[in-house]
Amino acid sequence: MGKTRLLTEFGQGTSLRRQDYTEAAIRAVRDALWHNSINLAELFGRDKSEMLIDVEIGVAAPDRVDADAVAAVFPYGQVSVRAVQGGLDVPRADGKAPTVIAVAALSVSFEMEDV
Repeated sequence: MGKTRLLTEFGQGTSLRRQDYTEAAIRAVRDALWHNSINLAELFGRDKSEMLIDVEIGVAAPDRVDADAVAAVFPYGQVSVRAVQGGLDVPRADGKAPTVIAVAALSVSFEMEDV
């Protein structure tokens, strides 16, 4: 059996004033989740707990993302979160902390028989 990716979805989230990289990441994940309502587990006769969900978050400061807080957004599945260099910090006109933009890529897989 091998891990077979069946779905990938993308999202974007921001932290406008607090420079909260975790909150921007959570908003990006929610944005990606709200783009679809695919009943993937049921389609393959699987339990939702069998879903392997790999989350990659791109932000300017990956070390400031709480991966456990991001993973807690998911109601089921086996979630793995990895923060990487990416996203964007947008300077503000008032010179205060920049607006943080996070991007998320979610991949859903199952362990499946090799064909």
